Amino acid sequence: MKDTENRDRAILDVHAGVDRRSFVRGVGLAGLGAAGATLLAGKVGLLDTVPGAKSLGLGSPEAMAATITDTDILNFALNLEYLEAEFYVVAYTGMTLEQSGIPVDGAVGKPGPTTGGQKVRFEPNDGDHDADDEKTGRLRRIAEEVAYDEVQHVLLLRSALGSAAIAKPAINLDALGIGFRNFRQFLQLARAFEDVGVSAYGGAAPLITSKQILATAARIALTEALHSANFRLLVAENDVQTTPVDNLDILPPPSGQQYFEVDKQALAIVRTTSQVLAIVYGNSAPGTSSGGFFPNGVNGTIATV
Repeated sequence: MKDTENRDRAILDVHAGVDRRSFVRGVGLAGLGAAGATLLAGKVGLLDTVPGAKSLGLGSPEAMAATITDTDILNFALNLEYLEAEFYVVAYTGMTLEQSGIPVDGAVGKPGPTTGGQKVRFEPNDGDHDADDEKTGRLRRIAEEVAYDEVQHVLLLRSALGSAAIAKPAINLDALGIGFRNFRQFLQLARAFEDVGVSAYGGAAPLITSKQILATAARIALTEALHSANFRLLVAENDVQTTPVDNLDILPPPSGQQYFEVDKQALAIVRTTSQVLAIVYGNSAPGTSSGGFFPNGVNGTIATV
């Protein structure tokens, strides 16, 4: 039992693996992305010159963008990374980020607890496989790697922001009433989180001018896409039913027809900050500023649908 606990904690070792935090300092906004990216594009006017920007769902919210800073964008991304990291770490270890020793404090925003969720049983306890067990035998290892990756994203953004980093807001992992009872629920929620995350990164590509930053941002986006592809395949292989998070969502089999979340032009789905907030708040009404996974709202400037 002790060996298992030590192994679970190993994925949360902030000193393990490559020190990506120091690398981010060298490239400035390498942590940029998540769903706040389109706002920066509007601020610098890049979306206005991108061919086909409107057809891709990229807009230029001029009134809001005029007051948005790079720090605001990074903090918006950090809100989302806090949510993803909490989900995977609780599901894999049974502990929250704070309980695991991951820093969640910050001088900006209202801090809050993480409630809900529990450790997920990815493999049968009795060693016998039946119809209710995960079929591939790969899920536990994949969940372990994704948990580590998302923790590193939190650390990376916090390091880039320094004293301007927001505190982790209150998070309710039981917002949808699914995700932890069994591996099927875990796959339902993991699939949704990763697909939404990948769609948000799509807004970052047209606004990055530095080749060095673009290269790093592309690697982060590719990591999220790898997560998404793995979970979508596991959903299909285990015949897990899924439901759309909004009208842009493209479901994997068996609920949908596509293994990859791309449109008819084979382009990844793109979502704006408002569309992402509508999903995590569980309410698409303009002006919504709390609810769902963030019962008190997210921290930072970008906080309203």
